[in-house]
Amino acid sequence: MATVAERLEIHPTTPQPRLLRAAAACLAGGGVIAYPTDSCYALGCALGAKEAMERIQSLRQSGKGHYFTVACRDLSEIAKFAVVENWQYRLLRSFTPGPYVFVLRATRQVPRRLLDARRRTVGIRVPDHAVARALLAECREPIMSTTLQLPGDDVPMTDGREIAERIGHAIDLVIDAGNCGLEPSTIVDLSGDAPRLLRAGKGDPRPFQ
Repeated sequence: MATVAERLEIHPTTPQPRLLRAAAACLAGGGVIAYPTDSCYALGCALGAKEAMERIQSLRQSGKGHYFTVACRDLSEIAKFAVVENWQYRLLRSFTPGPYVFVLRATRQVPRRLLDARRRTVGIRVPDHAVARALLAECREPIMSTTLQLPGDDVPMTDGREIAERIGHAIDLVIDAGNCGLEPSTIVDLSGDAPRLLRAGKGDPRPFQ
């Protein structure tokens, strides 16, 4: 009989520390989780967890051309993974935390599997969701993430119970904090000389158009 993911019902604004510790332990052990963000649910794993990353790629049916996002606690953590100039920092400070992914030039510390190899860029975000931020603080390191939208679906998944029912056989843990939305994040490329909007999503795209 296939193993089914554990589903943790967690408070969306004041998450229980015991449950956060369990989720962080799952990630540290190489597990794959579904967790809420300020845009929609995401699939996540630890940065160094190659097998977990491959499981996510298999579930999403995405190849090597699909890039993961590095979900960070705050601006100081971003600096470990991305080269940030003054004008970029001002934008990041204004729009993080929030439902944005910012594409930046990567530092040497970024694992190759996270890079756009040709451009040497990486996608970074600081989510504005109490559970996501508390989990990142508990992990004390970023989470490698991608939107939880399955092949053939028009929108991301947003119900924790449905997530467990549909993909519980393929992941290890569902952090169920209730409905957190259907709209993925706005993606902005900051790797050039000026911002360039790549995808309009939940975050306001107008400042980048």
